[in-house]
This record gives sequence, structure tokens and C-alpha cells, in this order.
Amino acid sequence: MSDHKNECPVPKGKLMIIGGAEEKKDFAGPDAHQDVLKEFVRMCGDSPRIEIITTAGGEAIEETYQEYASCFKKLGAEFTGHIHHTSRLEVNNEMAFRLNNANGVFFTGGDQLKLTSLYGGTPMMTALKILYIHNDILIGGTSAGAMAMSTPMIYAGSGETEMIAGEIKITTGFEFMKDVCIDTHFVHRGRFVRMAQVIATNPACIGIGIEENTAIVITSGKNARVVGCGVVIIADGEKSHGSNIAAFDEHKKITIRDLKVSILSHGETFEIPERNPSHI
Repeated sequence: MSDHKNECPVPKGKLMIIGGAEEKKDFAGPDAHQDVLKEFVRMCGDSPRIEIITTAGGEAIEETYQEYASCFKKLGAEFTGHIHHTSRLEVNNEMAFRLNNANGVFFTGGDQLKLTSLYGGTPMMTALKILYIHNDILIGGTSAGAMAMSTPMIYAGSGETEMIAGEIKITTGFEFMKDVCIDTHFVHRGRFVRMAQVIATNPACIGIGIEENTAIVITSGKNARVVGCGVVIIADGEKSHGSNIAAFDEHKKITIRDLKVSILSHGETFEIPERNPSHI
């Protein structure tokens, strides 16, 4: 087989994918060097402009915006803008202009399916992806805002349901990361089994489970670094076997053998595998 060079562009932008419940007030404790939001603002550059997108949220939208705005300004942001939509019809061309003038974009938590159903295929999302590829912008998300970054994206399934083969619901996320499934609040809410289910459906994907107050920073589209007080768990199914995921109609508990699992903490690095050749 000939050696084909990957001609797809290497993103100039960066991602910060946060496991939720990140510290927003105390940035002077013994682990201050591990503060996730402090790192987010630092990576945005000097006196940055940050757009905060609260669309995933349900109630207390203004309070959510004000909490993050106060935190970012305390950490050195010059400007924070608020973007919130409840309908695709509201997503107009002004959004692309605003994003183009931002150093950082931050998706708050809530419901990831709101994000993908409202923004998928819009000029705003296209503009954000173009910025990510060609500009030195930082795109961050926490909880649901983090889960929407990847493809496949989990949007339902927890508790006892997550043990039943085929009961985890997945769809296409924003695809800033492909063949990667992100799950959040990972240790705190015991979500390893549902992540394993996603990998069983297509072992070319890897699963990245991020604990609360913890994040991964992605540069060049594939180089990852762990930031924060918790751990990141990586599940790789490349050499897995024995899965019963295809028997989902039999209502059996999930089985999958020989998953490769790594647990990483603050400062550790890893590379996201590229198993599928990039193509249009």
C-alpha cells in the first residue's frame, strides 16, 4: 500500500473539554496551578474577549452567564458576551461576526442534544469550525458543552439502563473530535459502563471520561494534556472482542472483553489515535 499523506488541515485552534463542576471562585488554594478556568483564560491570551454560550441550559440562564462572566473577568478577560438561543430561527449571521472577534468561546452545561439540534448545520457552527481550523481560538465546554464536542455523542442512558446492551443513545456531535466519545462527571457518576457500550458499537472510537473539576486541552487536533484536580480515563477498544452489543434486542447486560484502560492525572499527556483516514 502506498504511503498517502494526510492532506486535511491541522487545526490551529485549541479545545478545552471539561468534566463539569469546575471551580469558579477560589483560585488561591494549594492546587491553584490546577485550576481549569484559570487555564482557559490564560490560553485565550492577554485581556481576551470570550463569548459564553448558555444554550444547553434550562433555567437560570442569566445567572449562569453572570457566574461565568464574573469568573472570567476576575481571571483577566477584557470582555464577555452572552449567546443564548431557543430556536434555530434565532441563529443569524451576527453570530458568525461575534465569534470571529472572540479569542475564546465557552459552552456551558445542560443538555447536549439542545446544542446539536439547534446549531448543527447552521452558519454559526460552520463559522466556528472554520475559526478552529484556521485561527488561534480556544473553544471550551463543560459537562453537556463538553460532550457535544465529540462524535459519537451520548445523549441518554444512565443508571441500570447503561448496563443493557444497546440502551445507550448516541448521535453525531459537533465533530471537533471524530471517533472520540466524551463523557463527563465520569468518576462521580459512575459512567464507565455506558462509555464501554459506545466503544462496543464501533471499536475504532476511543472513549475519554473526564472527572469533575478536570479537563483535557487538545492542540493540533490530537495532542492532549490533562488539567485539574481529578482524573481522565481513556478506554480503547481496538483489541477488544467478545462483545454482545449486536444482540441488543435480547435485553441482555453488556459484555465486552479486553478493553485497554488508562487513568491519567494533572500534567499527563496522550495522543488521540487516527485510525480512520481523513476524507471529505
